[in-house]
Amino acid sequence: MATSVTGLAHAVAPYNMSPGVTETTREVFGLHMLIFYICCAIGVVVFGAMIYSIFAHRRSVHPKPADFHESLKVEIAWTVAPFLILIAMAIPAAGTLIEMDDTSGSDLTVKITGYQWMWEYEYLDEEVSFLSRLAPESNQARQLDSGIDVTKVDNYLLDVDQPLVLPVGKKIRLLLTANDVIHSWWVPEITGKKDAIPGYVNKMWVKIDEPGVYRGQCAELCGRDHGFMPIVVKAVEPAEFEQWVASRGGKTDTQVAQAQPVASAPIEVAALGNIQLAEGDAGGDAGMSKEELVAKGEGVYKQNCAACHMPNGVGMPPAGFPSLVDAPKVKGPAEEQIMQVLKGKNAMPPFAYLSDEDIAAVITYTRNSWGNDYGVVEPAAVAAQR
Repeated sequence: MATSVTGLAHAVAPYNMSPGVTETTREVFGLHMLIFYICCAIGVVVFGAMIYSIFAHRRSVHPKPADFHESLKVEIAWTVAPFLILIAMAIPAAGTLIEMDDTSGSDLTVKITGYQWMWEYEYLDEEVSFLSRLAPESNQARQLDSGIDVTKVDNYLLDVDQPLVLPVGKKIRLLLTANDVIHSWWVPEITGKKDAIPGYVNKMWVKIDEPGVYRGQCAELCGRDHGFMPIVVKAVEPAEFEQWVASRGGKTDTQVAQAQPVASAPIEVAALGNIQLAEGDAGGDAGMSKEELVAKGEGVYKQNCAACHMPNGVGMPPAGFPSLVDAPKVKGPAEEQIMQVLKGKNAMPPFAYLSDEDIAAVITYTRNSWGNDYGVVEPAAVAAQR
């Protein structure tokens, strides 16, 4: 019987959930299959009784129908049976939910912040942080009139420029919050989904068993570009993870242990309520030339601005996205343009999470592209207006 059930599960695998690569996802999959089989059994009993009654008690055989009105036995049966079924499903489900919420004893903590439309990952003990955006290849292909066949782009809309790197075999606590609207972080093969809510920190944990690349997406309808903030998790062996941390200038396990000889204490929600970007994203480099700023700004523009203002800067005026070609905001005082990029305006979201260098570069790019020639904005000017 067990072999038959297992064979059936494999047979329907392409149309079913994946068991995943963590203990949590396997338990959720087992729970899903248990409830599925219970529902199948209920269906067989109910429809079997209906079909039997239709034929065995048809009018030609029993012209006078049976009368169950005010039958105590029937009343007890259809009250007790659903109750027992619900208990049978609730007990294993409650155990799984309690286990999923237990983040104690974690080896590593990663804070995940959702932005429109990207993720920021902060390894709190290792002091490594970075933003993870839609991969440039997908971002370029999705633009209107890009001329790119999206079927030839690998992992179209499912790839990022910087994946979240996690070690296998370690219990990892994930703290989730958001900077603007509600997002939801979900990678089906390693964990259930959890909302990332501004001003609040949710938590969950994962312990990945197998190295590999696992993909997911924001599971909340978070805005216009909701479909363009994928999630990619790269699970590696612990030694490779240590090398990766070192390559990012972070602290290795040994350094973390020396700095924090006592096990990391639970992180209070209040302590994380004031969301701040990592130092590496807030700094600026005032030593860039105009050419360097324009070159860097082109990449920032394509990543963050081209979807609304178009790659050629002509915008979409009917949709409320003005042209940047010889536009008053572009050729006017730089301070006003900096403030608009930092604070946003109307349908334009704030981009304060970008570094001073990125903002100076993209403004310089808009002021020196498509026939514009309106000077250079230094990172220091951006820093002065934050």
